[in-house]
Amino acid sequence: MSRIGKQPIVMTNDGSVTVGGGAVTIKGPKGERTLPIPVGLSVSVAGTAVTVGRGDDERQSRAIHGYFRSELNNAIIGVTKLWTKTLELSGVGYRAAMNGTSVVLTVGFSHPVTIAAPAGITLSVAEGKIVVSGTDKHAVGQTAATIRAVKKPEPYKGKGIKYVGEYIRRKAGKSAKAVGGAPGAK
Repeated sequence: MSRIGKQPIVMTNDGSVTVGGGAVTIKGPKGERTLPIPVGLSVSVAGTAVTVGRGDDERQSRAIHGYFRSELNNAIIGVTKLWTKTLELSGVGYRAAMNGTSVVLTVGFSHPVTIAAPAGITLSVAEGKIVVSGTDKHAVGQTAATIRAVKKPEPYKGKGIKYVGEYIRRKAGKSAKAVGGAPGAK
């Protein structure tokens, strides 16, 4: 039995889970998500506990048991609290501004870069930080990674777009020419 898959998911009072039609529908104050139940798995709701079970010991069922439980847990967290990722810009003249639902980045290119928010994702800009939020954990992470990929932090000065709290491994620059010592071959 999957160690992750057999753990029950404890719901909060502000969310609800319904099972029907081969899918699980999760409703909460921040939105609604529907996940199809994979073949070989079953979902049961008892009070505030949601459990994922499997009917057989087939390889496919064992493989997706823990995965689907994690997906379901992430969906429940998303519709009750929202998933967020925060990015920060560091560099002289690096700016971000909102244009409707898109974010416009000025990060050292000859042109501004515009990134549109996918469905279900909210972008906001405040004080050199870009906040990506939404109910789908994968979509939030992918959108944040797309924004970061526009100008990754470089290792010499750290200029670029990075996640808040991300450690950038720094490199030493070129050292000055050595003075004195034995002369080289002429």
